[in-house]
Amino acid sequence: MPLLDRREFRWLNEPPEWSLAEDRLEVVTGGSTDFWRQTHYGFVRDSGHFFYREAAGDFTATVRFHGDYETLYDQAGLMLRLDAETWIKAGIEYSDGVQNLSVVVTRGFSDWSVLPLNEAPDEVWLRVSRHGDAVRVEGSLDGIRYQMVRLAYLPPGVPVQVGPMACSPQRSGFRVAFESFRIGEPISPELHAG
Repeated sequence: MPLLDRREFRWLNEPPEWSLAEDRLEVVTGGSTDFWRQTHYGFVRDSGHFFYREAAGDFTATVRFHGDYETLYDQAGLMLRLDAETWIKAGIEYSDGVQNLSVVVTRGFSDWSVLPLNEAPDEVWLRVSRHGDAVRVEGSLDGIRYQMVRLAYLPPGVPVQVGPMACSPQRSGFRVAFESFRIGEPISPELHAG
């Protein structure tokens, strides 16, 4: 069975162009697409492209991806979503001329954290783990060594939607490819392995 079986996944805001083959999802974004709520900008956007399936309990989701980042706020990665007001998106976001490891946590209002990357990587691995009420977001440039980017709260005990996400608030036509997306058993919740 393909890792991204279209019978198990659904679109929130299906993109104008996309293709799916085995474990590779290619997306071309629509214009003015984003996920954001209120903070700083004063608007609500719930128009980004999100290819998801439901996951319950604790889990770890991973994906490898690359995109043609060139316009402010081009972004791709993973999303965990309870509803339109409660979600986390994480991945790469293009800002100030560089790719940034980026996390937005939303509980009614969005917040945003970024970690600028010194060089534009060819591809990025992202790992998001849910442990009870905590979500740990980690990034990697080689798929082996992961660095924690964020530890955030997400209400426990309820299933979430999880999967690849892509947006382009300032344009249409942002191309991104996701590969090797998996949802599996959670990694250890230990943050400081000795």
